[in-house]
Amino acid sequence: MKRRKILQLSSGALIALPACSAKKDALTPGVAKTNPVPAAQKPVKMGANTQYRPPAYVNKGLRNPNMNLPSSFNGKTATHSRGLSSSPFVAMTFDDGPHPQNTPRLLDILRARNIKATFYVIGGNVDRYPHIVRRIVAEGHEIGNHTYTHRKLTNLGDSEVKKEMQRTQDAIVRAAGVKPRTMRPPYGALLQRQRSFIFSDYGYPTIMWSIDPLDWKRPGPSVVKTRIVSKAHNGAIILAHDLHAPTVDAMPGTFDGLLSRGYKFITVSQLLAQKGQA
Repeated sequence: MKRRKILQLSSGALIALPACSAKKDALTPGVAKTNPVPAAQKPVKMGANTQYRPPAYVNKGLRNPNMNLPSSFNGKTATHSRGLSSSPFVAMTFDDGPHPQNTPRLLDILRARNIKATFYVIGGNVDRYPHIVRRIVAEGHEIGNHTYTHRKLTNLGDSEVKKEMQRTQDAIVRAAGVKPRTMRPPYGALLQRQRSFIFSDYGYPTIMWSIDPLDWKRPGPSVVKTRIVSKAHNGAIILAHDLHAPTVDAMPGTFDGLLSRGYKFITVSQLLAQKGQA
């Protein structure tokens, strides 16, 4: 069973998309299998000026420490799935937003714990909810490129791949005035040749992951939390999706569980900067 995710097109139509961490095809390393697009669902509407009031989370008083870590990296490696194992740093990443309800709720949870995350956003969603992208950046989180339409890049020609990268970068710059520094391919599907020219043309390393809680299967918040906390390791890049409300429900316990075990949260760029010239 594959994940389903909803993407609203500029025309107002909706399509359902399988999510990012699909099972890899054993015959084609690095390429993920996908199912036909399922039926569309009704979107959640939210105006740009809507004021979100979060529920009262039980915060155990755990907070990520303030860290003035470098975020500049100039390595020559085009793909990363983890950082160095010498320090207890982890990078929490969220794909497929921004979502009009889930992402603001997640930002409240992160802010309460002083955690900085990395958001791999879909360009079409950025154009729909630029105010949320501005909040993400204003609160110190990192933005990554996750394409404009969430198509499987291994099925596209080079010019179409570059168009996906450029349209999303332009959308992020319009919304928040910053350029993304890394990218993550939808479904984890990207040929080595494509990774190379994206790295060469845009300077984007391809960011994969070392922990996937399979939150797209909606196993329940407690299961998502347990999978992440039990598999945590130094240098982990953790995959999750702010598209799914149960995933956001799992985050308070997940963050508190990792903090209580001594892990510190940093952005993907900060994680890569620890590698130096790697």
